[in-house]
Amino acid sequence: MQIRELTRQTVEEKYTWDLTRIFESDEAWEKAFVKVGEMAEAFSKRAGTLSSGRQAVREALDEYMKIDELLAGVFCYAGMKLDEESTNDKYQGLRARAAMLGGEVGAKTAFLTPELLALDEAELTAMAEDPAFADYDAFLKGMIRMKPHTLSTREEQMMALAGEVRRAPHNAYAMLTSADMDLGTTRGEDGKKTRLTDVRLNAFLVSPDRAVRKSAYMNVMNGYGRMGNTFAAMYAGQVKSSIFGAKARGYASARQASLYPDDIDESVYDSLIEAIHGGIGTLTEYLKVRREQLGVGKLHLYDLYAVPKGSFDMSMSVEDAFATFLEAVAPLGEDYVKDASRALPERWIDVYETKNKRGGAYCNGGTYWTTPYVLLNHKHNYDGISTMCHEMGHAMHSFYSNKTQPYAKADYTLFVAEVASTCNEILLAEHLLKKYADNRAAKLVFIGSILEHFRTTVFRQTMFAEFEHKAHQMAERGESLTKESLCSMYYDLNKLYYGGAVKVDKEVQYEWMRIPHFYTPFYVYKYATGFCAAVALARGILSGDPEKVAAYRKFLSLGGSMTPIEELKVAGVDMSTPQPVCEALDYFAELLLQYRELLAEEDKA
Repeated sequence: MQIRELTRQTVEEKYTWDLTRIFESDEAWEKAFVKVGEMAEAFSKRAGTLSSGRQAVREALDEYMKIDELLAGVFCYAGMKLDEESTNDKYQGLRARAAMLGGEVGAKTAFLTPELLALDEAELTAMAEDPAFADYDAFLKGMIRMKPHTLSTREEQMMALAGEVRRAPHNAYAMLTSADMDLGTTRGEDGKKTRLTDVRLNAFLVSPDRAVRKSAYMNVMNGYGRMGNTFAAMYAGQVKSSIFGAKARGYASARQASLYPDDIDESVYDSLIEAIHGGIGTLTEYLKVRREQLGVGKLHLYDLYAVPKGSFDMSMSVEDAFATFLEAVAPLGEDYVKDASRALPERWIDVYETKNKRGGAYCNGGTYWTTPYVLLNHKHNYDGISTMCHEMGHAMHSFYSNKTQPYAKADYTLFVAEVASTCNEILLAEHLLKKYADNRAAKLVFIGSILEHFRTTVFRQTMFAEFEHKAHQMAERGESLTKESLCSMYYDLNKLYYGGAVKVDKEVQYEWMRIPHFYTPFYVYKYATGFCAAVALARGILSGDPEKVAAYRKFLSLGGSMTPIEELKVAGVDMSTPQPVCEALDYFAELLLQYRELLAEEDKA
């Protein structure tokens, strides 16, 4: 088990990702950087030529995608090198230069869409159906659909050049929270002071010592609160940027601007919130069970992640955790397991937390010519295994999409991005429930994990979605987004979701400042919808029905070749209706009943 703080220099190489598959060295990155600029400059000479026939259009699309593919690699390498050590000046510079290059490329290629849309729509539609344009059918159909919100060439150039400026709130947030912010220290279970970081907070919140949980929670929340005016200014800037983009493109709202490109009706967002409000009663019952299990008179927000005393210990090495992941996904087929088994030995994964490494976990599938990459801050417990399964779900989704689809159709949308990852988590829990069928303590951990993922992914992310929708509505009405207004709204939402069973500590009003996803507007609701879709798909896979497994595997290979709603229909789930959300809430209630029964058996034993 990792007990000392690792640095990039002391961690074993086999536990780090191998970015040389993207570029062999920083010098190779520099050459690619220059080449992208040269390609974009050459491409700009095509302006005014796209009306000369289909061959000109096809050549332009071929060249455009080559530029985009190499630019994606430039972005990925610079960004992942910076994530290894966020205080590294060199890679801060590379990441900033990549962003500037992206703006320049956007400006030099901005004529493409307006010129294509200036063509007769029937001709564009015919091109989308022409086998010679098979690689670009989804691109062309999407372009036709986006026509009402596409600007002139000059205006598109200006929007592209403004991109880096509009990302300033996000960039400032990232640097403040990962590099510059000091959250002070707190005392651990051994009584010794430990420096607090966002990454380490969860390690304290699972502590069986309530004083440790409370101290860490209060210190972090109040640490953010002390900089509340700064965070409010940054988030207000992000919201205003979203509204600017929506107005510039003729959308009715920032939310519509975010959902429209994926062909998601706003009713999906609203029906999610409505359905989850209807399930708050079951959430309250779950939290009451947790209160009894923890043996506390009042359940506080800092208790929600606590591990009950005597819980099953799931500690294992990263190699054993990886082997457990492979066992869990066996229902997806031998070829899936064989492909996934490459990830650890081939160094797709950056495993451990190191000094100044980016917190959390993610999968980067943005380099089409390589394998996907996974960043972890791995812990030797069940949550660590579950997180690995989650991110490997993303990785295999990207792996099969890249393997099956041409570059122009390989990248799947964010709406379906959380489906494969969450499906893997459910497969893991169900696998371990069978493996430890005679171990009541273990079963409590695994069912409890799914219940907690429901709370944190379905209920909590929907609460986040409600918060950012309300914040954008306030700004669109001309109301100021201040520390006071945002904190008050966030506190009231916590009262709504948790107040039936939890003492909602006033310090939670600052928690919105900790949520980086708010700087990717209207993203968080996709965690909730993705989880609900994944519940249905995982249950179908585990039913043993080969047709359901085949449908899911087909879904993994679709990339962005269809709209996300249609892709999920291929897998067997219709997210345009509230039914999957309602069925997922039913599953939550079923699990809660099993959990209660296990606890009752434990009390009798």
